[in-house]
Amino acid sequence: MMLGIVVLLVAAAIASLVLQGRRESMDDAETRSLSVAEAFAHAPGMVAALDSPDPTAVLQPLAEQTRMETGVEYIVVTGANGIRYTDSDPSQIGKQVNPRFKEALQGRGFTRTYKGSHGRAVVSVVPVPRPGGPPAGLVTVGIRVETVNKLADPSIPFAIGAAVTALALTTGAAALVSRRLGRQTRGLGPAEMTRMYEHHDAVLHAVREGVLIIGADRRLLLANDEARRLLELPADAEGRAVTDLGLEPRTAELLASGRVATDEVRPAGNRLLAVNLRPTGERGGPPGVVATLRDTTELQVVSGRAETVRERLMLLYRAGDRVGTTLDVTTTARELAEVATPEFADCVTVDLADAVLRGEEPEPPSGDVINMRRTAISGTSTDHPLYPLGRVIGFVPLAPEAVGSSSGHTWMVPDLTSSEQWRKVDPEQAARILEHGFHSLLSVPLNARGVILGMANFWRAENEEPFDAEDLSFAEELVARAAVSVDNARRYTREHEMAVTLQRSLLPRGLPEQNALDVAFRYLPARAGVGGDWFDVIPLSGARVALVVGDVVGHGLHAAATMGQLRTAVQNFSTLDLPPDELLSHLDELVVRMDQDEQVVGGIAVTGATCLYAIYDAVTGRCSVARAGHPGPALVLPDHTVEFPEIPAGLPLGIGGMPFEATELEVPEGSRLVLYTDGLIERRDRDFDSGLEQLRQALADRDRTPEETCDDVLEAMLPTRPGDDVALLVARTRILDPARRMQWEVARDASAVAVVRKEATEWLADQGLDEEGFVTELILSELVTNAIRYGSEPITVRLLYDRALICEVSDCSSTSPHLRYAEATDEGGRGLFLVAQFAERWGTRYTARGKVIWSEQTLDEPPPE
Repeated sequence: MMLGIVVLLVAAAIASLVLQGRRESMDDAETRSLSVAEAFAHAPGMVAALDSPDPTAVLQPLAEQTRMETGVEYIVVTGANGIRYTDSDPSQIGKQVNPRFKEALQGRGFTRTYKGSHGRAVVSVVPVPRPGGPPAGLVTVGIRVETVNKLADPSIPFAIGAAVTALALTTGAAALVSRRLGRQTRGLGPAEMTRMYEHHDAVLHAVREGVLIIGADRRLLLANDEARRLLELPADAEGRAVTDLGLEPRTAELLASGRVATDEVRPAGNRLLAVNLRPTGERGGPPGVVATLRDTTELQVVSGRAETVRERLMLLYRAGDRVGTTLDVTTTARELAEVATPEFADCVTVDLADAVLRGEEPEPPSGDVINMRRTAISGTSTDHPLYPLGRVIGFVPLAPEAVGSSSGHTWMVPDLTSSEQWRKVDPEQAARILEHGFHSLLSVPLNARGVILGMANFWRAENEEPFDAEDLSFAEELVARAAVSVDNARRYTREHEMAVTLQRSLLPRGLPEQNALDVAFRYLPARAGVGGDWFDVIPLSGARVALVVGDVVGHGLHAAATMGQLRTAVQNFSTLDLPPDELLSHLDELVVRMDQDEQVVGGIAVTGATCLYAIYDAVTGRCSVARAGHPGPALVLPDHTVEFPEIPAGLPLGIGGMPFEATELEVPEGSRLVLYTDGLIERRDRDFDSGLEQLRQALADRDRTPEETCDDVLEAMLPTRPGDDVALLVARTRILDPARRMQWEVARDASAVAVVRKEATEWLADQGLDEEGFVTELILSELVTNAIRYGSEPITVRLLYDRALICEVSDCSSTSPHLRYAEATDEGGRGLFLVAQFAERWGTRYTARGKVIWSEQTLDEPPPE
């Protein structure tokens, strides 16, 4: 509609401008034609020219020249007789003019628009005055209307352009106004706007929430009925400043602040109002704020209680997340004490039975006193009057504070100052507690599976509110959850202690006496508990020592038990004096049979065990090593350089089917052999090669004893408790003094026995072992005689003076002698029986060339170092 009105107005303006232009052009044409006619009529010589015999010849040129100069259409000069003397059209000269022009002869000129011989034109007629007589003629000047319109037409395009521009501007302005109106009215029409304002008034005064609109000058612009009721506003409140309405100062200050507020509680008479403030100018509205008010007087108590419940639920949630993070009884008790302070109690103490701390099942209370040990304290300063950590507290079963520990019920003392029963147990201690400021107490038993594990005591000092029934219920719920964690930790402690005890019983508790090696060891269990790593140092015949390191994959009792079986098997196999590769083959067969037996009964297979077995010979200084899937040893030479000898890996134990291969190493005296399990060098953040390089750096550069080596390696490799078991064995090598060993080659002749006895006796005398001569002669006689009779050459006798006196007779036969009882009629068969009787130990070991029969005799005193 607005656009249509604008178009009509612009069209009318255009028509008016065109008409006005043409009107002005007509007026200009009339003025010009009249001026030209008067000027030509009053020109000098005009009368003489009319009176001349040929007026046309005189006036026609002048008329045409004047017409051309003035831009008129024609100039006609007529005589008094009405004959035309001049005309722009020569054919009209000599003709009579229109009789209506004759009135000009009366001496009155005029200007008119009419249609003549030259078309419709604006014509001015002026008489030519004759002095003292009638006019001599008429001068008629005409300008055609068509020419007049042409003069006005150039202004029409400008008028149209101005009109179009005005129309565009007006249309744009109308569109902007329409758009803004649409935005402000949300696209609603008049009917919708009217209905909206009607509903606005109805809703504004019907809602049960106070609404205030406050202007930028902090004056009240509008208040609905509910706001007037809640604030008790006067009738003339609108238009006044909110600070002048007699409101509570804090409420008036908030309403006048103009800031954003959300559910801020302010007083209003005997009510508490929740006030919300929001600015009205954020979305193009007028500056100011709108305030909403809710009566929260009745909800205040409920909301406070709900907030308390919410805080308690959050505390229980945090307790579930923080209590029981470890399977340690003491740590769990400390977590319980810490989680309850200071939100619930100012101080918390936890007392546990000693049996619980040891992982044992607590016994029912009996006797005159129930003993509990203070395990955790949280929330108080160091100068508190409560019993300190580690203090054994004796509770009298019949006393009120011990009722919980004996019956499982909570004991609550809301006011300690008025409780005579609480004071009389220990008056001096009670006085110190009251003097410190404690005024309320909750003692809750830690009850799990019907067993009382201890007591949790909650104290309040800075919090002035005494414990009530709701606090009691919450404390019981909190302690009940913690009691489950304490019981789990107790049972884990018991099982862990059992497993550790089993593992320690299966591992060597000390090192056997021997002179071949100076040995030190370390064993570190994993964080997850006991595992299957083991080590051993086993003395063998002939001044040799076996070093063993093994690992059963996994943790727990099964791994520890399997480790014990394998360790026992290795010790048993070592008594056979088997080479390392043969011993590992026998051990592999044993593990395969163990796996088969476990699978038959539905047990857990043992696959995954590894082992390294090394035999060091103190006479030759050589070490024979074989391994079954285990990391190879490190060798630290006397010049402190570190080597990792290439030892064929072999498959882990239990896979079967492949032989193992042993390697002979030359080990100079004073070198250190370092055996270890993979837990030492492998971690989640360190690969195998990096671990070996770090171990190399820890072993190199200086001379250390085996004990120092163990400490330095563990410090460098394991700064924290390992995630896997670690067994470390460090052995410094020694060489048996050549002066304490003797060896002879024996011919295969019975007479050679006497020679051997004589030389042996002389050597023993040189060593100061005269008292061992008789027994040694007897043993050598029997062993050498057996070798001559049943063995094959070469036959060798060797005597070694170590911790024991060792006699060895070797030959190239693989026939093994057997101990037996000889019949009364037998002529022989008593030699080995005599050897077994006089020697501490004896046996046979096989070599690549044959066998060695050996015996050991215990000496009264050990040889010098």
